[in-house]
Amino acid sequence: MELTTVWFILIGVLWTGYFVLEGFDFGVGMLFPVLGGKRYSSDAADAEKRRRLMLNTIGPVWDGNEVWVLTAGGATFAAFPNWYATLFSGFYLPLLLILVALILRNLGFEYRHKRPEQAWKSRWDLAIFWGSLVPALLWGVALTNIVRGVPIDADMEFTGNVFTLLNPISLLGGVVFVALFLTHGAIFVALKTDGPIRQEARGIATRTGVVAALLAVVLLVTLGLEDGKTISWVTTAIAAIALLAGLGANLRGREGWAFAGTAVTIAMAVATYFLILFPNVMPSSTDAAFNLTVTNASSTEYTLKVMTIVALVLTPIVVLYQAWTYWIFRRRLSTANIPADVRLELEPARDEALRS
Repeated sequence: MELTTVWFILIGVLWTGYFVLEGFDFGVGMLFPVLGGKRYSSDAADAEKRRRLMLNTIGPVWDGNEVWVLTAGGATFAAFPNWYATLFSGFYLPLLLILVALILRNLGFEYRHKRPEQAWKSRWDLAIFWGSLVPALLWGVALTNIVRGVPIDADMEFTGNVFTLLNPISLLGGVVFVALFLTHGAIFVALKTDGPIRQEARGIATRTGVVAALLAVVLLVTLGLEDGKTISWVTTAIAAIALLAGLGANLRGREGWAFAGTAVTIAMAVATYFLILFPNVMPSSTDAAFNLTVTNASSTEYTLKVMTIVALVLTPIVVLYQAWTYWIFRRRLSTANIPADVRLELEPARDEALRS
């Protein structure tokens, strides 16, 4: 197997890992105003405990999950520099919006608890919600555009604009990613919590899962009819079966199997994208002669050899460490584990000093 093909597969694996792991992070963030809102809890103190509980489910792992996208971007830059250059210049605005949203989301995780005022927390809650929704939507739009093809000229330059990317099929791709991540995140909340919030999260997962299943079938079949291969139809079928099995397990209260089902669904959906894409890395919608492929977009063979050696040594270490982290923080939580908000004794003095 050519090293260019190996690195195309590895980049696909990195994106798969990112969406499977960061997907439930995004889902939990998007569920913040739902499970932590007035619909499920009219008591302000209980609603606050619910939001803190949801944060605690992803608190030990969210930053590790984001490393996957950094690695995917770095691997793309090193292995396929022409792909990286065309992608990041043509998709500059969507990627910038994703970056800003992720920054605001991460600030919300880190700063929400710094002050006890509800107004302060509400602002960061909005940052967490929009910082989860926007990347989920735009990643789906971006990847769907890459698979379907965008205007690229003979100089490997993107010739469209931001409105070129906002076509119906790509927007559908964004909505599918949002629905899948919501389902994945709701099941993760059910898996990691106990008490009423667990049952409510399972109910949300069932409803969003049905929507995700219907939309995903439309999306993947549409992409398959355009450029599908036998193997991509197989992964599409596996994704559909896994989602149905996961929803069935969720209805029976077997959250572990349900989470495995949605994880396999997302993994197979991303695999379908990359299988349809290969051997291209970024096809041109204007002229097939301008397609960026694993050959004309790749780095030198020497560079790929060095990268392969480094990846073989370091990747197992990173995967084992992250798996260990999930094992350590595997216990369920409930609102009973969340203490009531206590205003620090130093804060009145600080506030008085600020007023004076």
